[in-house]
Amino acid sequence: MNSVTQSFASLTAGRFTRRRLAREWRTVTAMLHIYCREHHAGPLCEECQSLSRYVRLRLDRCRFGEAKPACAKCPVHCYQRDRREQIKAVMRFAGPRMVWEHPWLSLCHLLDGRFRRTSPV
Repeated sequence: MNSVTQSFASLTAGRFTRRRLAREWRTVTAMLHIYCREHHAGPLCEECQSLSRYVRLRLDRCRFGEAKPACAKCPVHCYQRDRREQIKAVMRFAGPRMVWEHPWLSLCHLLDGRFRRTSPV
Protein backbone atom coordinates (compact mmCIF):
# COMPACT_ATOMS: atom_id res chain seq x y z
CA MET A 1 0.00 0.00 0.00
CA ASN A 2 1.51 3.32 -1.04
CA SER A 3 1.48 6.53 1.01
CA VAL A 4 -1.40 8.05 -0.98
CA THR A 5 -3.59 5.01 -0.33
CA GLN A 6 -2.68 5.08 3.36
CA SER A 7 -3.60 8.76 3.58
CA PHE A 8 -7.00 7.97 1.97
CA ALA A 9 -7.62 5.30 4.58
CA SER A 10 -6.67 7.56 7.48
CA LEU A 11 -8.84 10.40 6.19
CA THR A 12 -11.91 8.23 5.85
CA ALA A 13 -11.53 6.24 9.04
CA GLY A 14 -11.94 9.20 11.36
CA ARG A 15 -14.35 11.21 9.25
CA PHE A 16 -17.14 9.03 7.92
CA THR A 17 -18.63 6.26 10.00
CA ARG A 18 -20.87 4.95 7.22
CA ARG A 19 -19.20 2.70 4.64
CA ARG A 20 -20.97 4.12 1.61
CA LEU A 21 -20.01 7.73 2.32
CA ALA A 22 -16.46 6.71 3.26
CA ARG A 23 -16.08 4.93 -0.08
CA GLU A 24 -17.55 7.92 -1.91
CA TRP A 25 -15.00 10.15 -0.16
CA ARG A 26 -12.11 7.83 -1.08
CA THR A 27 -13.25 7.79 -4.70
CA VAL A 28 -13.50 11.57 -5.02
CA THR A 29 -10.18 12.05 -3.22
CA ALA A 30 -8.48 9.59 -5.58
CA MET A 31 -9.94 11.45 -8.57
CA LEU A 32 -8.72 14.78 -7.22
CA HIS A 33 -5.20 13.39 -6.74
CA ILE A 34 -5.12 12.06 -10.31
CA TYR A 35 -6.43 15.32 -11.73
CA CYS A 36 -4.08 17.56 -9.74
CA ARG A 37 -1.05 15.37 -10.43
CA GLU A 38 -1.63 15.60 -14.19
CA HIS A 39 -2.81 19.22 -14.44
CA HIS A 40 -0.91 20.95 -11.66
CA ALA A 41 2.18 18.70 -11.55
CA GLY A 42 2.31 17.69 -7.93
CA PRO A 43 0.33 16.86 -4.83
CA LEU A 44 -2.96 18.63 -4.20
CA CYS A 45 -2.61 22.34 -4.93
CA GLU A 46 -4.57 24.97 -3.01
CA GLU A 47 -7.40 25.01 -5.58
CA CYS A 48 -7.80 21.23 -5.44
CA GLN A 49 -7.55 21.22 -1.63
CA SER A 50 -10.32 23.80 -1.55
CA LEU A 51 -12.49 21.62 -3.79
CA SER A 52 -11.68 18.62 -1.61
CA ARG A 53 -12.84 20.49 1.51
CA TYR A 54 -16.03 21.49 -0.30
CA VAL A 55 -16.73 17.89 -1.33
CA ARG A 56 -16.19 16.72 2.25
CA LEU A 57 -18.62 19.36 3.50
CA ARG A 58 -21.24 18.30 0.95
CA LEU A 59 -20.86 14.62 1.89
CA ASP A 60 -21.10 15.48 5.59
CA ARG A 61 -24.34 17.34 5.00
CA CYS A 62 -25.91 14.98 2.47
CA ARG A 63 -29.56 14.61 3.38
CA PHE A 64 -29.70 11.03 2.06
CA GLY A 65 -26.89 9.68 4.23
CA GLU A 66 -26.14 6.02 3.58
CA ALA A 67 -28.91 5.84 0.96
CA LYS A 68 -27.18 8.55 -1.10
CA PRO A 69 -27.60 7.99 -4.84
CA ALA A 70 -24.82 8.75 -7.31
CA CYS A 71 -24.57 12.52 -7.72
CA ALA A 72 -25.60 12.31 -11.38
CA LYS A 73 -28.87 10.63 -10.34
CA CYS A 74 -29.52 12.69 -7.23
CA PRO A 75 -32.75 14.74 -7.21
CA VAL A 76 -31.05 17.44 -5.09
CA HIS A 77 -28.15 19.38 -6.62
CA CYS A 78 -26.31 20.56 -3.54
CA TYR A 79 -23.13 21.84 -5.24
CA GLN A 80 -22.78 25.49 -6.18
CA ARG A 81 -22.70 26.01 -9.93
CA ASP A 82 -18.96 26.79 -10.17
CA ARG A 83 -18.04 23.90 -7.85
CA ARG A 84 -20.25 21.56 -9.87
CA GLU A 85 -18.36 22.54 -13.03
CA GLN A 86 -15.02 21.99 -11.26
CA ILE A 87 -15.93 18.51 -10.02
CA LYS A 88 -17.35 17.59 -13.44
CA ALA A 89 -14.02 18.50 -15.05
CA VAL A 90 -12.16 16.44 -12.44
CA MET A 91 -14.45 13.43 -12.96
CA ARG A 92 -14.32 13.65 -16.74
CA PHE A 93 -10.53 13.62 -16.67
CA ALA A 94 -9.87 11.23 -13.79
CA GLY A 95 -12.79 8.83 -14.30
CA PRO A 96 -11.23 6.82 -17.14
CA ARG A 97 -7.85 6.77 -15.34
CA MET A 98 -9.43 5.43 -12.16
CA VAL A 99 -9.87 2.03 -13.82
CA TRP A 100 -6.09 1.62 -13.95
CA GLU A 101 -5.11 3.29 -10.68
CA HIS A 102 -7.99 2.32 -8.38
CA PRO A 103 -9.93 -0.52 -10.03
CA TRP A 104 -12.00 -1.49 -6.95
CA LEU A 105 -13.08 2.06 -6.24
CA SER A 106 -14.06 2.60 -9.87
CA LEU A 107 -16.00 -0.68 -9.96
CA CYS A 108 -17.87 0.21 -6.76
CA HIS A 109 -18.60 3.69 -8.12
CA LEU A 110 -19.94 2.21 -11.35
CA LEU A 111 -22.14 -0.28 -9.48
CA ASP A 112 -23.45 2.42 -7.14
CA GLY A 113 -24.48 4.48 -10.14
CA ARG A 114 -26.19 1.56 -11.83
CA PHE A 115 -27.95 -0.25 -9.01
CA ARG A 116 -28.68 2.28 -6.26
CA ARG A 117 -32.25 3.44 -6.26
CA THR A 118 -32.83 7.13 -5.78
CA SER A 119 -34.23 7.98 -2.38
CA PRO A 120 -37.46 9.89 -2.10
CA VAL A 121 -37.02 13.58 -1.33
